[in-house]
Amino acid sequence: MNLDEIDKKILQKLQCDSKITNKKLSSELNLSVTAIFERIKRLERNKVISSYVALVKPAEVDKSFMVFCHIKLVQHTKSYVIKFEKEVAQLNEVLECYHVSGEYDYILKILVKDMEAYREFMLNKLTSLDHIGSTQSTFIISPVKSTTALPL
Repeated sequence: MNLDEIDKKILQKLQCDSKITNKKLSSELNLSVTAIFERIKRLERNKVISSYVALVKPAEVDKSFMVFCHIKLVQHTKSYVIKFEKEVAQLNEVLECYHVSGEYDYILKILVKDMEAYREFMLNKLTSLDHIGSTQSTFIISPVKSTTALPL
């Protein structure tokens, strides 16, 4: 889908505040409320906008220990890859999982309460998955930049 400058402005504003009203968007972009509504609906229909979410502060829900865990599989057969991906997707502590190139096969972004909770997660959940050859964990000291907004 080709996005014009107005579409991009709408997306930028929605990425900053998904609860912004069509009326306010209309006022800020000098378009009618109906035009804004139709553009947003078109962006949703075309899957440019995939969902609307509330971003929760991890510390406020006692989940402020973030880890990037690098995973090597023992083999790279299709069945091992598919089984690992299906199983890791079921782990609530895993926020993101990426199949990557390089020394490791996957990078997981994990969020738990503290080091003890991470140890329990590793022992009872992650390392119980089949086909994991090795792991390496990197603990986040403090975030420098974290955004969900895509540059447009």
